[in-house]
Amino acid sequence: MTAASILLGDYTPPPGVRPSASLLLLRDGQAGLEVLLLRRAERARDWLSGAVVFPGGVLEAGDGEAARCVVGASDADLSARYGLARGMLAYALAAVRESFEELGLLLACDEAGRPASPGAHWASWRARLQAREATLAQACAALALRLDLRRLHAWSHWLTPPGTPTRFDTRFFVAAAPPAQLAQADEGEALELMWLPPAQALDAARGYKLFPVTRRTLQELSAFADVEAALAAAAARPAPLPRVMPRHARTRKGPTIIVPDHLAFAEVCKLDPEGLAHDVMTELVAGQAVRLSPRVIRVTAPNPGVMTGPGTNSYFVGDPQADRWALIDPGPADAAHLAALQAAAPGPVRWVLATHTHRDHSPGAAAAAAAFGAVVLGRRPAHAKGQDLDFAPTREPVDGECLMLSQGSTLRAIHTPGHASNHLCWLLEQEKLLFTGDHVMQGSTVVIDPPDGDMGAYLRSLQGLLDEDLQWLAPGHGFLVAEPHAVLRALIAHRLRREARVVAALSARGEASLDELLPEVYADTPEHLFPVARRSLLAHLLKLQEDARALDLGGDRWRWLGA
Repeated sequence: MTAASILLGDYTPPPGVRPSASLLLLRDGQAGLEVLLLRRAERARDWLSGAVVFPGGVLEAGDGEAARCVVGASDADLSARYGLARGMLAYALAAVRESFEELGLLLACDEAGRPASPGAHWASWRARLQAREATLAQACAALALRLDLRRLHAWSHWLTPPGTPTRFDTRFFVAAAPPAQLAQADEGEALELMWLPPAQALDAARGYKLFPVTRRTLQELSAFADVEAALAAAAARPAPLPRVMPRHARTRKGPTIIVPDHLAFAEVCKLDPEGLAHDVMTELVAGQAVRLSPRVIRVTAPNPGVMTGPGTNSYFVGDPQADRWALIDPGPADAAHLAALQAAAPGPVRWVLATHTHRDHSPGAAAAAAAFGAVVLGRRPAHAKGQDLDFAPTREPVDGECLMLSQGSTLRAIHTPGHASNHLCWLLEQEKLLFTGDHVMQGSTVVIDPPDGDMGAYLRSLQGLLDEDLQWLAPGHGFLVAEPHAVLRALIAHRLRREARVVAALSARGEASLDELLPEVYADTPEHLFPVARRSLLAHLLKLQEDARALDLGGDRWRWLGA
């Protein structure tokens, strides 16, 4: 019988995954919060070799016996933090045991509840535990100690990504380091110990080998000024703590591991669902064709920038069986991009579609249509500013119009004004995949620039998309985006929060100029972006005027009219 089956009750780790635990030990140093780290021994062909980590290790059958020695924690409470009925106290006890074995630090007190100090026999019991000649419960009984978990809290739950040589299901706990004890490396697993402020441990100049979980945890800890703040934050984290599983992927430099908030994470999971190929790129490489599904291929233009991110995405959409394809957003008029599109075309291209006519999306339409012998579909611009005035579509689609690529592939036009009055999203109905152009960006909000940009129309367009059955977004800039409805709701909430700031600032003054409102409304925005933010501020004010809550006095001055 395994340690997992003995100890974990209702919880069973995935097959081939070893249950493990780790302990974040904190103290207050002269420069603020410090965390204890250890550098693992250098061992040939060991992927953990030389890594800087927190103390921890796998669960053992004997760990469960130490439950009778515990003060200040219960299995029910710890399990609830991880969303389970029982089984988590064993993880905490494993973390405590490992910190004693690797560091010589033991979260313990005497029978009266006073912090324990190392005695004459601590070293021998530490050695016996390391040699698996005794259990933690036996050590506590011999030393007349209780395991003091009164200030221990659950911190996080991480699962090693698929395809890793050895996988661990690890629960992380956090506690203040015992004050009367001195950490000492065991010189077996731990070659070197270091107390460091989290920011220093993250400093690239130190050259530490940090795994994603270690890096992310250090980033989280760097937000706290002292031990009490970190422990209070741990206690306040909502239960259950989510499980985080990074994924293997690739960059142009080679293999990498990414965590769930990486912009490419959802796409990596979609294209490598079992997590075993490890070949999905986490960078958008200009000219590189990426097959997103049997019906969709993406090619990114070589036009990166502040407003275009990694570059404009062009998408081939079609049905391989019918051999009829559409090209959504041909991008800028760029010879290299056109050549990349020609090389990537999976078959005859019958249609070139423009989501809108900003200069990074539609100027390549004429050349692409000529190269492929295709017709151009899109709406002409209503205003001249920032638009591709040479755009000459064969036809202007209407809202709800369906483009039948084949019997098994349909693109439906959805008019989504706001970022641009002529903006169209295209929905590949069979995959519930929405090509969003610039209506929804990845990792940032879009600029709403009047007069063509309209904040009220933008919010209505976002709200309308909530009625669509969507599973994925394919933005004009960035990777595939999962959970579309959550993204749409977050965008609406963000814009309404910004609107509330405009209302608060203008109503407090009664009357104000754009330049007076800008620093307050966009206090969270870097000043070099203020010129762009000023346009969005104007869009918010125009929406408030549409709602009869503000009045344009001319000369960039506005008056509050009330709710």
